[in-house]
Amino acid sequence: MCLIPLVLGALFFLPLKFFALLAALVFLLASREWGGFVSRERREWIPLLFCLLLGASLMWLPVEQLWAPGLNPILMGVLWTAASWWLLGLLLVLRYPQSARLWKESVWLKSLFGLVTLIPFFWSMVAIRGYNFYHDSAMGAWILLFVMGLVWAADSGAYFFGKAFGKHKLAPSVSPGKTIEGLCGGLFTAGLLAVGVTWWMGFVPAKMGTVLFCSLLAVLASVLGDLTESMFKREAGIKDSGNLLPGHGGILDRIDSLTAALPVFLLSYLLLSQGA
Repeated sequence: MCLIPLVLGALFFLPLKFFALLAALVFLLASREWGGFVSRERREWIPLLFCLLLGASLMWLPVEQLWAPGLNPILMGVLWTAASWWLLGLLLVLRYPQSARLWKESVWLKSLFGLVTLIPFFWSMVAIRGYNFYHDSAMGAWILLFVMGLVWAADSGAYFFGKAFGKHKLAPSVSPGKTIEGLCGGLFTAGLLAVGVTWWMGFVPAKMGTVLFCSLLAVLASVLGDLTESMFKREAGIKDSGNLLPGHGGILDRIDSLTAALPVFLLSYLLLSQGA
C-alpha cells in the first residue's frame, strides 16, 4: 500500500523524460530478475544485454517524439511483436509442462522471451503516459492509471471469488491456486470498474464500447502475463522472482500482469480507434 502514493506521484507529476527514466529503472530491475529464469550462472549479463537493446530502441523511438507520425509504424511494430509473443505464451501455458521441453535448456530462447516481454512493456507504459502529452499532460496518466486499476480490480476479484466459489482449476500445471471461478470474478469486478469509469466520463456509446472491449482484452492478457511468469518461475524452481519488496516478492511479481495488459490494451485501442 505504501507504494501507491509513489506510483500516483510518478504518474501525474513527473515530466515525461523523468517518467521514462523511472520506467527504465523498473525495466532494469525486472531484467535482473528475469536473469534468474534464464540461468543462475549467467544471470549477471542478462540485465546488461537487455539494457543495451533498450538503449538501441531509444535511438529509434525518441521519447519526446514518440507520437510523431513517422514513428507510429515503429511503435506499432513493437506492439505487434508483443501481441505475437503473448499468443505464443498462451500456447506455452496451455501445453505446459510438455512445452517446457522446447525452451527450458535454451538460454537464448528464455532471454528472447524476456526481451519481448519487457521491452514492449516499457514502451507501452511510456507511450500511454505520453499520449496527447503536449495538449493535455494528464490524459496519459489517467489512461495508465485506468489500465492499472483494471488489473488491480481483476486481481482482487479473482482472489475473493476464487476463495468463495473456486472449484475448477484454471491452469493446474502452472498455478494450482487459480480457478475458473476466480477468473470470472476478476472479469466481473474489472468490468464494473470499466463501465463505471466510461459512464462517469460521459463517453458516447461507440467509444464506450471500444474502451470496454479493450479493457476485456487487457484483463484477459493480464491473467496470461501472471500465468506465464508463474510458468517460468516453476521451471526455474523459485517461488518469487526476487526479494526487493519484502513480503511481496520481486518487481516481476508486481508487474507480471501489466507486462501483458498494457501492450494489449494500447494495440487494441489504436487499431479500433483507427478503424472507427
